[in-house]
Amino acid sequence: MSRFLNPAKIGLLALIELYTNGTVPTSSIVDVLSFITSHLIDNDISSSALSSNDRWRRAESTISLVISIADFEKVLIPHTAASGVPGRNLWYVFLHKLWKIDSLDALHEFFDNCSTLLAKTKEDLRRDVELGVPAPAPEVIQLSRNSPFGAFVRRSQLEFTRLRFHDAVELWKDFVKYRQTTAAYYRKKTPAFQRLSFDNVLLTGENEWGHAVEAIASVAYDEMLRDDPSATMPVSTDDIEKLLEFQIDQMQKYGNRIPLEIRHQFHDLIMDSYMVPSLSHYLSYLEAWRAGDYATSFDYLHRYFDYTMQNRDRSFYQYALMNLAVLQADFGCHKEAIAAMLETVSTARENRDMTCLNFALNWLFHFGRAHPEVTQELESKSQLGTGKESLAFLRSRAKETGTWSLWSSALMSEAKVCLSRGESIATALEHLVRSSQILVERNMKNMVGSQLSINIALWDRLGVTYLSATTCEIFLQCHARHSIFDDGLKVTSRQASMLALKGRYDEALEKLESLDADSLRAWKPSQYWHKFRGIIKLRRDLHHNNLDGAELLLSQLLQSKNEDLEPDLAFVIDTLHVECLIRRGNLEDAFTKVEDMVAELREGNKDIALRVRLLLLKAELLDKCGRPQKAFTIVVRAANVAWRARLIPYLWPAIGAIANVLSSLGEFEPAIQLLNAVLPRSLECENSAMTAKLYSHLGDANVGMAGKMPPKSNKRKEFLMKGVEAIEKAFNHYSSVEDINKQCEMMAKKATIMKVAGDYVLANDYAAAYLALRRDVAHLKI
Repeated sequence: MSRFLNPAKIGLLALIELYTNGTVPTSSIVDVLSFITSHLIDNDISSSALSSNDRWRRAESTISLVISIADFEKVLIPHTAASGVPGRNLWYVFLHKLWKIDSLDALHEFFDNCSTLLAKTKEDLRRDVELGVPAPAPEVIQLSRNSPFGAFVRRSQLEFTRLRFHDAVELWKDFVKYRQTTAAYYRKKTPAFQRLSFDNVLLTGENEWGHAVEAIASVAYDEMLRDDPSATMPVSTDDIEKLLEFQIDQMQKYGNRIPLEIRHQFHDLIMDSYMVPSLSHYLSYLEAWRAGDYATSFDYLHRYFDYTMQNRDRSFYQYALMNLAVLQADFGCHKEAIAAMLETVSTARENRDMTCLNFALNWLFHFGRAHPEVTQELESKSQLGTGKESLAFLRSRAKETGTWSLWSSALMSEAKVCLSRGESIATALEHLVRSSQILVERNMKNMVGSQLSINIALWDRLGVTYLSATTCEIFLQCHARHSIFDDGLKVTSRQASMLALKGRYDEALEKLESLDADSLRAWKPSQYWHKFRGIIKLRRDLHHNNLDGAELLLSQLLQSKNEDLEPDLAFVIDTLHVECLIRRGNLEDAFTKVEDMVAELREGNKDIALRVRLLLLKAELLDKCGRPQKAFTIVVRAANVAWRARLIPYLWPAIGAIANVLSSLGEFEPAIQLLNAVLPRSLECENSAMTAKLYSHLGDANVGMAGKMPPKSNKRKEFLMKGVEAIEKAFNHYSSVEDINKQCEMMAKKATIMKVAGDYVLANDYAAAYLALRRDVAHLKI
């Protein structure tokens, strides 16, 4: 097996020779040179400017060029030749060049003549002058020795001279087989073409040997010329290694699995090659890991490092431990993952591998944030310190060593810590701006997704949903192709969540369905995607009062353990579970569920926004029980924490809950003042259910004020009409999210108010509308 050369590279050499001979017309030069360059420059298929599909399509074209000559035909057949037989296209001229290589001796001559394509050195020019050899004409194209084409020609020549005779014969046989598919076309265009024209030795000796030539051809070529659709063209070691490195780079950089077409083609190439590189075991490990096949991934991981460490001793041992820790963390073996990563830290220190050490410490910090119950004991007993100390150490070390990605990541982590603990927004913004400066200065496009994800969360916490949605759109339009698929998946999920809060469930599901199906073949993203779709459908079923369907979805979502879900996603599922219990009227179980969630958050020291959300849930449960006054302390504390942490989407519901408590105490006027103050800002959050609830509280407060006015007075009618107006707006917002129960409740309130106001006609209309909505509820249940 050749280390570098293969039949496709001989074709590229022939095409370069046609270009230097002036055979390629001016109008076709761009297409031909682009084709050659795309298969010579290594970084071309890994370019981050390409989308995920384009990158894999380019890799697939690299494989197809190796196994078939058809790619040359696609490029060359539309173009006419600038010289040669008139009317012949460039494809024919190219084939004529290849078929002139009609023996192993001709193949040697072909490579010997490649030196004429290169520009001569000063010594060569001086020798030609001494020998009287004329200098090449100015119009002759000669390749610079250091250009991509010149370097390719020189290396091809060198590799061919290094081949043993047996390997040169195998390369010749592979070339004959590679070219043979064009025999029918070339025979039509060339009358002199004969059955044995592929080998001039057999063609010349046919008259002398007679029928024995068939036996000689069979011995020489081992019947390889028979049409065998299952046969695969042998490839060079260089091609195999480049394709391996490309696939591993794509899987590590973007988190995708290998497309099935490329996977099958590459598997055939590996099986047909004489030597399987050990790196293929690492590729199999990544593929099995992304597919969720942990047993197989463990096997391939051990196999790869068993092969590599035989030659490299312990110099790469820390990377084996690091991969093992990440794999065990995904498998749910958290204690084993921590132990493996701590050993990675000690081994990296021993080997003075600062890159591995910094990555391991960064991983330990983020793992501790996601699973504090596992690392709580570790932080108190080890020398790693607390999370803030680890971040400060990582930031200083990254700055000293010039590890820009780690430095930016540490700054983003500090911003996330500030937000989750309810600390200064200005400090969090400062960290984000410093991180953004590093990303821009160092052109680290692959980390923009993480940066913008924190920006999206920041605008969302500040209640400016429009900016959050705009940032999502900017990322998907401009930066998604440079980032890992997980970033694109989470931003798209955030967009879908925003649409679901507005009641646009179909659009939200369409957003999720628009994601690349091939990228969703990876196990973790696929699980996240399915669960998020389930959450949107669950929310819609709850609003449609389809409690049987909602409980079925809940049972499926709750089967997964918390470690299999993102913390925020697990919390959303738990809150929807509480809402389902409330709609079932099972308030006791709902209250128990909320208390358990509060205890869990208190032990885990989780995000402060989740705590405020639970306080509001407790207040809502007490209101459902008819004891809103008991929630006064809870909602005041929730409003205080939300204000200090600038959690605007939770501040307005907390103020609304305070107004509801005031209304229950008969303090309607201050309740109206509070609600009128917060309602305009709540509209910026674009949460229809929250805004509807505030309008409902406002309607209740206005009706309460009307009850304090003298009967049949103008003030009484004025407050009743304000109450109806607020209830109408609440009904419209509940209608936008398709919450049928709440629509019925608002319609019943409107009918009651109209009856009190003495407008029996409108009261009857609202009552009829209420009954129609009830019938719709019954129809949905059926």
